[in-house]
Amino acid sequence: MNWLHSAISRIEADYQRSADTHLIPLPLPGFASAGIDLYLKDESTHPTGSLKHRLARSLFLYSLCNGWIHEGSTVVESSSGSTAVSEAYFARLLGLPFIAVMPRSTSHEKIAQIAFYGGQCHLVDSASAVYDEARTLAQQTGGHYMDQFTYAERATDWRGNNNIAQSMFSQMARERFPVPRWVVVGAGTGGTSATIGRFVRYQRHTTQVCVADPEGSVFGDYHRTGDATLTGPGSRIEGIGRPRVEASFIRTLVDRMMTVSNTDSVAAMQLLSSLLGRKVGPSTGTNFVSMLNLACEMRQRGEQGSILSLLCDAGERYLGSYFDAAWVAQHIGDCAPAYARLQGQIQALD
Repeated sequence: MNWLHSAISRIEADYQRSADTHLIPLPLPGFASAGIDLYLKDESTHPTGSLKHRLARSLFLYSLCNGWIHEGSTVVESSSGSTAVSEAYFARLLGLPFIAVMPRSTSHEKIAQIAFYGGQCHLVDSASAVYDEARTLAQQTGGHYMDQFTYAERATDWRGNNNIAQSMFSQMARERFPVPRWVVVGAGTGGTSATIGRFVRYQRHTTQVCVADPEGSVFGDYHRTGDATLTGPGSRIEGIGRPRVEASFIRTLVDRMMTVSNTDSVAAMQLLSSLLGRKVGPSTGTNFVSMLNLACEMRQRGEQGSILSLLCDAGERYLGSYFDAAWVAQHIGDCAPAYARLQGQIQALD
């Protein structure tokens, strides 16, 4: 019990040392003049550099309070990278061994970050193989499989307690349209869309939740059909989209799904990076495509309001992949037409 109390205290102390993340208005005058404001909440400024820092903290507290993690426990996670980076950070904070089971295609930068925090990386050939391999490793080590894809939606207190939804709405309070018309997020586990979806209903806001889903992910078809047995090829946009329906993705909390092509995601990542003067990751590009589509729809209908999304992580994690022209040509395709179309979509309004 003494170790448990100490572990929770260390996580809470770490949280108190961290300021909230910034809310960034997007400089798009053509939309603003039509009464449509776009914002990004910059989750890249967390100590471990991504939105998943919040999830990792919640998962550790949830597991500790459930009695699943003990002194000396090996913590194992299945991940495409960012959650594993953040969990490695918290495992080091508690002095626990950590193993991340990830697809072999995970960016080298993320693998290096996990190693920096003292974690081990166990690489598998496909995204669909991470679950069983992580479960097996946890059994072999006598440790705990964190299983973000099951527990993400329930580990966070969606009523408030400074979760991401409460933070977003608090920061929007003095903006021109303080209650967003839309909140746009991606879905890897589905935990973020579930937290925000529950929060807006609990607070009785009129905000709707749109999930920007990369091609190859099954979430869009699952949202439409309700068939939880669906499988697919998976996503090429690291961190979002899944080859199977995850337990943490609650379809009834999502008002709209928007499938985004890989070339659009990467082109939007590049375009948004130029607009902000800093590199953003590919899942943020996926979000940006859906934000632009929703803004254009609102403008066509003569609606005014705000659209809020997430800057999930920084582009420096992807210098050897999504920001490498040869890698993109091989794995994603020609993004130039998509870039020109998205840029024209913005410029046509100016």
